[in-house]
Amino acid sequence: MAGGSGPAVEADRRKGRGAHSNASGRYEPIARVAFDDGWQSLDDLPAFKTSVTVDATRTIITRNDSPDISFDRSINPYRGCEHGCVYCFARPTHAFLGLSPGLDFESRLFVKPEAPRLLERELSAAGYQPRTIAIGTNTDPYQPIEREYRVMRGILETLERCGHPVASSPSRRWSCAISIFSSAWRSATWSRWRCR
Repeated sequence: MAGGSGPAVEADRRKGRGAHSNASGRYEPIARVAFDDGWQSLDDLPAFKTSVTVDATRTIITRNDSPDISFDRSINPYRGCEHGCVYCFARPTHAFLGLSPGLDFESRLFVKPEAPRLLERELSAAGYQPRTIAIGTNTDPYQPIEREYRVMRGILETLERCGHPVASSPSRRWSCAISIFSSAWRSATWSRWRCR
């Protein structure tokens, strides 16, 4: 990240990215630093390209009991974020995966394609009590890879079908999702629960 630890990656290799370095994750026992030892030029290194890996999660609703947060459950369809905002508080979460919170966070993304199916299963479970689910609390659910994977769309369609309350941080891309919701669901008071 700008001003962060680790040597800066050349500008042409990180074109369009927010972070300036790709330092190892903080939980890694070793750190690797690229340097020119005279055998091979660093100029030959390729630019960072976005790669997407399937995240084979078994549950999709994350719960918390923090008194500092106004919601107790959330869904994040993706890990990492191609937008690459240098100030993003979610960057350190990539360190838990053994990746850099720098350029890896922007270029090594994880998608949860089974999220809509997992959500329907969790909402249908005996004893589930509906409460507002916050979406995209860690990374932007409308980042560029959503165009291809459509996970957020599937999540919203599932929530609409179930009449489940949902909250999302404001985004210019949020207007794309409004078309999914029926006018009755948009104005509902959430007194009915239809997923069971």
